[in-house]
Amino acid sequence: MNLGKTLLIVNPTAKSGEGETAARTAEELLRTQLPDGPDVVRTSAAGHGRQLAEQLGGRYQTVVALGGDGIAHEVACGLMGLDAAQRPAFGLIPVGSGNDYARSLGMSFKVPQAVQQLLGYQAQLTDLGMVNGEYFLETLSFGLDAAIALGTMERRKKDGKSGTRLYLEEGIHQFVHHLDFHPYEMSSLDERGEMSLRQGGSAILIAVQVGPTYGGGFMVCPKARLDDGLLDVCVANGPISVLRAIKVFLSAKGGHHVGHPAIKLSRVQEVVLRFEGTPPCQIDGEPFSAPEYRIRVVPQALRVIRA
Repeated sequence: MNLGKTLLIVNPTAKSGEGETAARTAEELLRTQLPDGPDVVRTSAAGHGRQLAEQLGGRYQTVVALGGDGIAHEVACGLMGLDAAQRPAFGLIPVGSGNDYARSLGMSFKVPQAVQQLLGYQAQLTDLGMVNGEYFLETLSFGLDAAIALGTMERRKKDGKSGTRLYLEEGIHQFVHHLDFHPYEMSSLDERGEMSLRQGGSAILIAVQVGPTYGGGFMVCPKARLDDGLLDVCVANGPISVLRAIKVFLSAKGGHHVGHPAIKLSRVQEVVLRFEGTPPCQIDGEPFSAPEYRIRVVPQALRVIRA
Protein backbone atom coordinates (compact mmCIF):
# COMPACT_ATOMS: atom_id res chain seq x y z
CA MET A 1 0.00 0.00 0.00
CA ASN A 2 1.12 3.55 -0.71
CA LEU A 3 0.95 4.96 2.81
CA GLY A 4 1.34 8.57 1.67
CA LYS A 5 1.95 11.14 4.37
CA THR A 6 2.18 9.09 7.56
CA LEU A 7 1.91 9.78 11.28
CA LEU A 8 3.34 7.25 13.74
CA ILE A 9 1.81 7.45 17.24
CA VAL A 10 4.03 5.61 19.71
CA ASN A 11 3.40 4.33 23.21
CA PRO A 12 7.02 4.30 24.45
CA THR A 13 6.11 2.40 27.62
CA ALA A 14 4.43 -0.50 25.76
CA LYS A 15 5.57 -3.96 26.86
CA SER A 16 7.62 -2.67 29.80
CA GLY A 17 9.44 -0.04 27.75
CA GLU A 18 10.07 -2.03 24.57
CA GLY A 19 7.90 0.45 22.71
CA GLU A 20 10.66 3.06 22.53
CA THR A 21 13.20 0.67 21.00
CA ALA A 22 10.59 -0.64 18.57
CA ALA A 23 9.67 2.92 17.59
CA ARG A 24 13.24 3.74 16.62
CA THR A 25 13.42 0.61 14.47
CA ALA A 26 10.07 1.31 12.82
CA GLU A 27 10.93 4.94 12.13
CA GLU A 28 14.26 3.99 10.55
CA LEU A 29 12.64 1.37 8.33
CA LEU A 30 9.79 3.64 7.27
CA ARG A 31 12.22 6.41 6.37
CA THR A 32 13.83 4.12 3.81
CA GLN A 33 10.43 3.53 2.17
CA LEU A 34 8.60 6.85 2.46
CA PRO A 35 9.91 9.92 0.59
CA ASP A 36 9.29 12.26 3.51
CA GLY A 37 9.52 9.64 6.23
CA PRO A 38 6.90 9.38 8.98
CA ASP A 39 6.17 12.11 11.48
CA VAL A 40 6.51 10.58 14.95
CA VAL A 41 4.76 11.56 18.17
CA ARG A 42 4.85 9.82 21.54
CA THR A 43 2.14 9.47 24.12
CA SER A 44 2.78 10.61 27.67
CA ALA A 45 -0.37 9.52 29.54
CA ALA A 46 -3.50 7.41 29.25
CA GLY A 47 -5.84 8.92 26.65
CA HIS A 48 -3.08 10.89 24.95
CA GLY A 49 -3.15 8.65 21.87
CA ARG A 50 -6.80 9.48 21.28
CA GLN A 51 -6.09 13.20 21.58
CA LEU A 52 -3.15 13.05 19.17
CA ALA A 53 -5.10 11.03 16.60
CA GLU A 54 -8.06 13.38 16.65
CA GLN A 55 -5.99 16.57 16.68
CA LEU A 56 -3.44 15.56 14.04
CA GLY A 57 -4.96 12.68 12.08
CA GLY A 58 -6.78 14.79 9.50
CA ARG A 59 -3.45 16.07 8.14
CA TYR A 60 -2.29 12.59 7.09
CA GLN A 61 -3.20 9.82 4.68
CA THR A 62 -2.18 7.10 7.15
CA VAL A 63 -1.94 7.00 10.93
CA VAL A 64 -0.06 4.08 12.50
CA ALA A 65 -0.23 3.14 16.18
CA LEU A 66 2.79 1.44 17.73
CA GLY A 67 2.15 -0.42 20.98
CA GLY A 68 -0.42 -2.81 22.39
CA ASP A 69 -4.19 -3.13 22.26
CA GLY A 70 -4.56 -0.05 24.45
CA ILE A 71 -2.87 2.40 22.10
CA ALA A 72 -4.62 0.78 19.12
CA HIS A 73 -7.95 1.42 20.85
CA GLU A 74 -7.06 5.03 21.66
CA VAL A 75 -5.83 5.91 18.17
CA ALA A 76 -8.78 4.28 16.41
CA CYS A 77 -11.23 6.10 18.69
CA GLY A 78 -9.45 9.37 17.97
CA LEU A 79 -9.69 8.80 14.23
CA MET A 80 -13.40 8.05 14.56
CA GLY A 81 -13.76 11.53 16.04
CA LEU A 82 -12.87 12.97 12.62
CA ASP A 83 -15.31 13.52 9.77
CA ALA A 84 -15.31 10.52 7.43
CA ALA A 85 -13.91 12.63 4.58
CA GLN A 86 -10.89 13.57 6.72
CA ARG A 87 -10.33 10.16 8.25
CA PRO A 88 -7.02 8.53 7.26
CA ALA A 89 -6.24 4.83 7.00
CA PHE A 90 -5.28 3.16 10.26
CA GLY A 91 -2.34 0.81 10.74
CA LEU A 92 -0.83 -1.03 13.68
CA ILE A 93 2.69 -2.13 14.60
CA PRO A 94 2.06 -4.46 17.56
CA VAL A 95 4.34 -4.10 20.57
CA GLY A 96 2.14 -5.29 23.40
CA SER A 97 1.37 -8.18 25.68
CA GLY A 98 -1.95 -9.42 24.31
CA ASN A 99 -1.90 -8.13 20.73
CA ASP A 100 -5.30 -9.62 19.98
CA TYR A 101 -6.31 -6.98 17.47
CA ALA A 102 -3.00 -7.40 15.67
CA ARG A 103 -3.74 -11.14 15.42
CA SER A 104 -7.06 -10.40 13.78
CA LEU A 105 -5.34 -8.04 11.33
CA GLY A 106 -2.74 -10.65 10.44
CA MET A 107 0.15 -8.47 11.65
CA SER A 108 3.53 -9.90 12.61
CA PHE A 109 4.76 -9.27 16.15
CA LYS A 110 8.24 -8.54 14.75
CA VAL A 111 8.70 -4.88 13.87
CA PRO A 112 10.56 -5.28 10.54
CA GLN A 113 7.96 -7.72 9.23
CA ALA A 114 5.09 -5.55 10.49
CA VAL A 115 6.52 -2.55 8.63
CA GLN A 116 6.72 -4.59 5.43
CA GLN A 117 3.12 -5.71 5.94
CA LEU A 118 1.99 -2.10 6.29
CA LEU A 119 3.62 -1.41 2.94
CA GLY A 120 2.29 -4.58 1.31
CA TYR A 121 -1.24 -4.93 2.68
CA GLN A 122 -4.22 -2.80 1.65
CA ALA A 123 -6.50 -0.59 3.74
CA GLN A 124 -9.88 -2.32 3.96
CA LEU A 125 -13.16 -1.15 5.42
CA THR A 126 -13.44 -2.77 8.82
CA ASP A 127 -16.17 -3.06 11.45
CA LEU A 128 -15.96 -1.65 14.95
CA GLY A 129 -18.07 -2.28 18.00
CA MET A 130 -19.70 0.45 20.05
CA VAL A 131 -20.91 0.39 23.65
CA ASN A 132 -22.69 3.40 25.11
CA GLY A 133 -21.02 5.65 22.54
CA GLU A 134 -17.49 4.23 23.02
CA TYR A 135 -15.89 2.34 20.13
CA PHE A 136 -14.03 -0.93 20.55
CA LEU A 137 -11.79 -2.76 18.12
CA GLU A 138 -11.83 -6.36 19.28
CA THR A 139 -13.38 -7.16 22.65
CA LEU A 140 -15.92 -6.06 25.23
CA SER A 141 -16.23 -8.57 28.04
CA PHE A 142 -17.81 -9.04 31.44
CA GLY A 143 -17.28 -11.24 34.47
CA LEU A 144 -14.46 -13.74 34.69
CA ASP A 145 -12.70 -12.77 31.47
CA ALA A 146 -12.72 -9.10 32.39
CA ALA A 147 -11.41 -9.92 35.86
CA ILE A 148 -8.62 -11.96 34.27
CA ALA A 149 -7.79 -9.22 31.75
CA LEU A 150 -7.67 -6.50 34.39
CA GLY A 151 -5.77 -8.73 36.81
CA THR A 152 -3.30 -9.57 34.06
CA MET A 153 -2.71 -5.87 33.51
CA GLU A 154 -1.90 -5.39 37.20
CA ARG A 155 0.42 -8.43 37.24
CA ARG A 156 2.21 -7.07 34.18
CA LYS A 157 2.87 -3.78 35.93
CA LYS A 158 4.34 -5.60 38.93
CA ASP A 159 6.57 -8.23 37.32
CA GLY A 160 6.94 -7.26 33.65
CA LYS A 161 5.67 -10.60 32.32
CA SER A 162 3.57 -10.71 29.17
CA GLY A 163 1.70 -12.96 26.78
CA THR A 164 -0.54 -15.98 27.05
CA ARG A 165 1.31 -17.51 30.01
CA LEU A 166 0.57 -14.46 32.15
CA TYR A 167 -3.10 -14.59 31.13
CA LEU A 168 -3.22 -18.29 32.05
CA GLU A 169 -1.64 -17.66 35.45
CA GLU A 170 -4.15 -14.95 36.28
CA GLY A 171 -6.94 -17.10 34.87
CA ILE A 172 -6.20 -19.99 37.21
CA HIS A 173 -5.98 -17.55 40.14
CA GLN A 174 -9.39 -16.07 39.31
CA PHE A 175 -11.00 -19.49 38.84
CA VAL A 176 -9.77 -20.76 42.18
CA HIS A 177 -10.45 -17.63 44.24
CA HIS A 178 -13.09 -15.58 42.39
CA LEU A 179 -15.38 -17.80 40.30
CA ASP A 180 -18.40 -15.51 40.55
CA PHE A 181 -21.77 -15.82 38.83
CA HIS A 182 -23.41 -12.66 37.49
CA PRO A 183 -27.20 -12.61 36.95
CA TYR A 184 -28.00 -10.79 33.71
CA GLU A 185 -30.73 -9.92 31.23
CA MET A 186 -30.00 -9.67 27.52
CA SER A 187 -32.00 -8.72 24.46
CA SER A 188 -30.57 -8.61 20.96
CA LEU A 189 -31.14 -7.91 17.29
CA ASP A 190 -29.77 -11.03 15.63
CA GLU A 191 -28.01 -11.56 12.30
CA ARG A 192 -31.38 -11.88 10.52
CA GLY A 193 -32.55 -8.56 11.92
CA GLU A 194 -34.99 -10.25 14.33
CA MET A 195 -35.34 -8.96 17.89
CA SER A 196 -35.01 -11.71 20.49
CA LEU A 197 -37.12 -11.80 23.59
CA ARG A 198 -35.35 -10.76 26.75
CA GLN A 199 -33.35 -13.69 28.07
CA GLY A 200 -31.28 -14.12 31.17
CA GLY A 201 -29.26 -16.37 33.33
CA SER A 202 -26.27 -16.36 35.61
CA ALA A 203 -23.02 -16.08 33.66
CA ILE A 204 -19.41 -16.46 34.67
CA LEU A 205 -18.44 -14.52 31.56
CA ILE A 206 -19.89 -12.76 28.54
CA ALA A 207 -17.67 -11.68 25.65
CA VAL A 208 -18.80 -9.50 22.75
CA GLN A 209 -16.31 -9.74 19.89
CA VAL A 210 -15.53 -7.98 16.62
CA GLY A 211 -12.60 -10.34 16.00
CA PRO A 212 -12.12 -13.92 17.21
CA THR A 213 -9.60 -13.70 20.05
CA TYR A 214 -8.99 -12.23 23.47
CA GLY A 215 -6.49 -12.78 26.27
CA GLY A 216 -3.46 -13.14 24.01
CA GLY A 217 -4.90 -15.57 21.48
CA PHE A 218 -7.83 -17.37 23.14
CA MET A 219 -10.31 -18.16 20.33
CA VAL A 220 -13.42 -17.21 22.27
CA CYS A 221 -15.51 -16.62 19.12
CA PRO A 222 -13.73 -18.60 16.39
CA LYS A 223 -16.06 -17.54 13.58
CA ALA A 224 -15.89 -13.79 14.27
CA ARG A 225 -14.81 -11.69 11.30
CA LEU A 226 -13.77 -8.05 11.07
CA ASP A 227 -15.98 -7.19 8.11
CA ASP A 228 -19.18 -9.26 8.35
CA GLY A 229 -21.36 -6.53 9.88
CA LEU A 230 -21.97 -8.61 13.02
CA LEU A 231 -20.78 -8.99 16.59
CA ASP A 232 -20.13 -12.47 17.97
CA VAL A 233 -21.26 -13.12 21.55
CA CYS A 234 -20.01 -15.90 23.84
CA VAL A 235 -21.87 -16.55 27.10
CA ALA A 236 -20.61 -19.06 29.67
CA ASN A 237 -23.53 -19.84 31.96
CA GLY A 238 -23.52 -21.42 35.39
CA PRO A 239 -23.82 -23.45 37.42
CA ILE A 240 -20.45 -25.04 36.69
CA SER A 241 -17.77 -26.45 38.98
CA VAL A 242 -14.35 -24.85 39.28
CA LEU A 243 -12.63 -27.88 37.75
CA ARG A 244 -14.99 -28.04 34.79
CA ALA A 245 -14.77 -24.27 34.29
CA ILE A 246 -10.96 -24.47 34.18
CA LYS A 247 -11.15 -27.24 31.55
CA VAL A 248 -13.48 -25.14 29.40
CA PHE A 249 -11.23 -22.10 29.85
CA LEU A 250 -8.12 -24.00 28.72
CA SER A 251 -9.94 -25.52 25.75
CA ALA A 252 -10.81 -22.01 24.52
CA LYS A 253 -7.16 -21.45 23.58
CA GLY A 254 -7.84 -23.42 20.42
CA GLY A 255 -11.55 -22.65 20.16
CA HIS A 256 -12.46 -26.14 21.43
CA HIS A 257 -14.95 -24.84 24.01
CA VAL A 258 -17.52 -24.53 21.24
CA GLY A 259 -20.25 -27.11 21.77
CA HIS A 260 -19.83 -27.38 25.53
CA PRO A 261 -23.25 -27.28 27.25
CA ALA A 262 -22.27 -24.24 29.34
CA ILE A 263 -21.28 -22.22 26.26
CA LYS A 264 -23.71 -20.32 24.08
CA LEU A 265 -22.55 -18.52 20.94
CA SER A 266 -24.64 -16.10 18.92
CA ARG A 267 -24.20 -13.45 16.25
CA VAL A 268 -25.94 -10.11 16.60
CA GLN A 269 -26.21 -6.62 15.19
CA GLU A 270 -27.17 -5.09 18.53
CA VAL A 271 -27.42 -6.28 22.11
CA VAL A 272 -28.52 -4.72 25.40
CA LEU A 273 -27.10 -6.12 28.65
CA ARG A 274 -28.15 -5.45 32.23
CA PHE A 275 -26.64 -7.04 35.32
CA GLU A 276 -27.57 -7.38 38.94
CA GLY A 277 -24.64 -5.70 40.63
CA THR A 278 -21.53 -4.52 38.83
CA PRO A 279 -19.44 -7.27 37.25
CA PRO A 280 -15.88 -6.60 36.10
CA CYS A 281 -15.92 -5.16 32.58
CA GLN A 282 -13.15 -4.43 30.09
CA ILE A 283 -13.04 -2.86 26.66
CA ASP A 284 -9.96 -3.74 24.59
CA GLY A 285 -8.14 -4.49 27.84
CA GLU A 286 -9.09 -1.34 29.74
CA PRO A 287 -11.64 -1.00 32.59
CA PHE A 288 -15.16 0.10 31.69
CA SER A 289 -18.35 0.37 33.73
CA ALA A 290 -21.97 1.43 33.23
CA PRO A 291 -25.40 0.65 34.72
CA GLU A 292 -26.55 -0.68 31.32
CA TYR A 293 -24.65 -1.66 28.19
CA ARG A 294 -26.10 -0.79 24.78
CA ILE A 295 -23.86 -2.49 22.27
CA ARG A 296 -23.95 -2.48 18.47
CA VAL A 297 -21.77 -3.14 15.48
CA VAL A 298 -20.61 -0.20 13.36
CA PRO A 299 -20.16 -1.75 9.91
CA GLN A 300 -17.33 -0.61 7.64
CA ALA A 301 -16.41 2.10 10.11
CA LEU A 302 -12.68 2.52 9.51
CA ARG A 303 -10.17 1.76 6.77
CA VAL A 304 -7.64 -0.53 8.43
CA ILE A 305 -4.45 -1.94 6.90
CA ARG A 306 -4.76 -5.72 7.20
CA ALA A 307 -4.30 -9.06 5.50
